[in-house]
Amino acid sequence: MTVAVLPGRGVIGWAAAADHKVVALRLTVAAAIFMLAGGAMALVMRAELAQPGLQVTSTETYNELFTTHGSSMIYLVMIPLALALGAYLVPLQIGAADLVAPRLNLFASWLLVLGGISIYGGFLTAHGAATAGWTEFLPLSDDTFSPGPGTDMWVAGVGLANLAEILLAGTILLTILTRRAPGMTMLRLPVFTWATLVTCLLTVFGFPALEVALGLIVAARHFGAEVNPVAYLHLFWFFGHPAVYVMFFPFLGAVAEVVQVFSGRRLVGYNALVLALLGFATGSMTVWAHHMFTTGQVPNEYFAITSTSLLVFAGIEYFDMTATMWRGVVRMALPMLFAIAFLAQFVIGGVTGVITASPVLDYHLNDSYFVVGHFHYTLFAGSMFALFAGVYYWFPKVTGRFLGDRMGRVHFWLLVLGTNLTFFPMFVLGYLGMTRRVADYPDQPGLDWLNLISSAGAAVTGVAMLVFLWNVLVSLTGGEPAGDDPWGGHTLEWATTSPPPRHNFDSLPPVRSFAPLLDLREERTL
Repeated sequence: MTVAVLPGRGVIGWAAAADHKVVALRLTVAAAIFMLAGGAMALVMRAELAQPGLQVTSTETYNELFTTHGSSMIYLVMIPLALALGAYLVPLQIGAADLVAPRLNLFASWLLVLGGISIYGGFLTAHGAATAGWTEFLPLSDDTFSPGPGTDMWVAGVGLANLAEILLAGTILLTILTRRAPGMTMLRLPVFTWATLVTCLLTVFGFPALEVALGLIVAARHFGAEVNPVAYLHLFWFFGHPAVYVMFFPFLGAVAEVVQVFSGRRLVGYNALVLALLGFATGSMTVWAHHMFTTGQVPNEYFAITSTSLLVFAGIEYFDMTATMWRGVVRMALPMLFAIAFLAQFVIGGVTGVITASPVLDYHLNDSYFVVGHFHYTLFAGSMFALFAGVYYWFPKVTGRFLGDRMGRVHFWLLVLGTNLTFFPMFVLGYLGMTRRVADYPDQPGLDWLNLISSAGAAVTGVAMLVFLWNVLVSLTGGEPAGDDPWGGHTLEWATTSPPPRHNFDSLPPVRSFAPLLDLREERTL
């Protein structure tokens, strides 16, 4: 059995292919390369922070590393992976042959790659790469504090990547609205497709604000414009807060699919979950300024209340998934292990988010390592585990082979250990007053050993990622054949071959609910 992941026209054919599956895989490969580069930078930073003093890097080099690390993980890894998952699966889940405007999607995939090359190209300039963080707040990013072309290349790279993500989200959204299979009404869409739909809405409506914010940096750097830093903050966080949920919703949708299948029943509270996703997406557009409490320039009470209210929608989503497992026959396969770990660890990220959404507490914790811990519990200990749940679940569909189970369990436990050792001490470090984005810190009691534990955890996490990479390489060439529907899936992607053909389907089963294949199985048992 061959693994027909790539079209049979060689590297050039793969690079120029407009099939939605190839576009998604191309984005995934690019994001994986940027993730390896960004992860290597994180390991260097954690080596520097293992003890007080400058041992590994200079302050300037450290600033370049944390800026490029953060920029990689946000603009080039997590957001592209979220959209790539949708680009691959949405046409399959709704019974479509391809995405709308396939050549535009091809163009968007290469825009993102060019954006990444531009960001990393800053290292080759005389003044080095950008140094003001993944946010590049003004005035830190103007030509006084950030001289040289490195910041300009960052602006160009982020602008290209962001544009690529807007284009791709727009085509996925139009595909959902216009190319559903007969019988698939909006309230029969699979949960993952609904999660992708709200993700695309957030991207289309929130991400253009970043392009305007980048224009303010250009105006300040090259045209001498006096830009109000708070105006930049408003524009940036109007993009930045929805971006957090763009990096969350598709992976939540993947976990919901996994929980249904490995609990052996359809999702409890489907309609409530759909309403929660729509409410969550709408609410997330109203809370951007909770990142700005300490500026004194926003109505803190309003943004604190709206931020805390998002807990209602999160609670519905968690209740639906735990209720699905409660009376199900749970199979503890690898996708389910990662899904449960996501549910457990994302709670930590969510609860600490409520803490930072309180202005009184945020005045103490703002710009401390507490915020770093919170952000990484949502995006790494949270969304990354959900991504792996989806990868282990859909890898057989994409390749026709399973990922290795034994190596996968080693990957899982190393990742659980590594992420919690890395990020949990950061909450204590932030409470003790350790500032984020610094290459050195005072030799005070507690800071040294907590940072050492965090750095050791980062090393374990790095090993876990290498184990996963090795598992992928081994499984692609010699993994166990999986067949077309190895898990007993509920949705239409499991009604075609593995890997799917160019046109996705030869025929489609009737669609009478959001779980059409489960409907067929239940009919056969009557």
